[in-house]
Amino acid sequence: MTSTTTQGVATMSDAARVSWRALGDRRGQPPVVLLHGGPGLPDYLEDVAPMVADLAPVYRYDQRGTGRSPWQGSHTPTRHVDDLAELLDAWDAPTAVLVGHSYGTDLASRFCLKYPERAAGTLLMCGPFVGDWRTGERAERNRRMSVAQRERLRVLEAVPRRTEEQEVELLTLAWCADHADLERGRRWAARAARCRRPVNWTMNAELGAEGRADPLDDHLDALRACLPARAELLGARQDPRPISALESLARRLAVPLTRIESAGHEPWLEQPDAVRAHLRRFVREVLVAGDGDRHLDPPRH
Repeated sequence: MTSTTTQGVATMSDAARVSWRALGDRRGQPPVVLLHGGPGLPDYLEDVAPMVADLAPVYRYDQRGTGRSPWQGSHTPTRHVDDLAELLDAWDAPTAVLVGHSYGTDLASRFCLKYPERAAGTLLMCGPFVGDWRTGERAERNRRMSVAQRERLRVLEAVPRRTEEQEVELLTLAWCADHADLERGRRWAARAARCRRPVNWTMNAELGAEGRADPLDDHLDALRACLPARAELLGARQDPRPISALESLARRLAVPLTRIESAGHEPWLEQPDAVRAHLRRFVREVLVAGDGDRHLDPPRH
């Protein structure tokens, strides 16, 4: 059966307009909301949405300032958290199953801190990374990239106004080491470098600075108390960001961590079956808890 696709634009309380897309029957509650990473990238989770769209409606959106949600102004974590709450209001969704990826896990975590009653379940995929994880990531990226690649990346990062091709080359080099399979990873990175555009570098810098000024590390005890009963971490063994950081976080938050083998920072590309099975199991459990009589997973023919 083909899932229904709908889209729209929601106006935020400060008049910003946020573009969203939904897959599946929007009458289902609670919906699944996919939170993309970046920050500063448009949504890129179109391959993940169909994995669970027959279980619940799946919403995606371009965070303000990205993709089809153009906006000019200062970016703060609080404003982006409030955007998500206002989107849920626009979708008539009192609660939602949050699935965050990369920076989207930070957004989901901060949302749970401010609006704990609105998270029916929270799955944090490949993040959030807390503590001194960047040292390990830099070392692993250096190991996966050649000297020439690393030097070329440094040169491109220093260019104040890059051409289109320079921007694509920079992003390809920055993302090629994210994957377990480096040969296919470079192709995936090159494709993403052309599709996930334009990058809002100002948004990236502002939210990065805000995150350093008020790190999630300082709120882990509160987050542990605010997370919904069904909250999990999903990591990838070959993500250059160290899995040990997620293991430490799982202990701090007292939540289970699943490790996907032979996959990098976007595990649905390299191990789609494993990611699909995990997402479906998680969403089913959240929905069963909310409505034990609902028939969730129709048999496959």
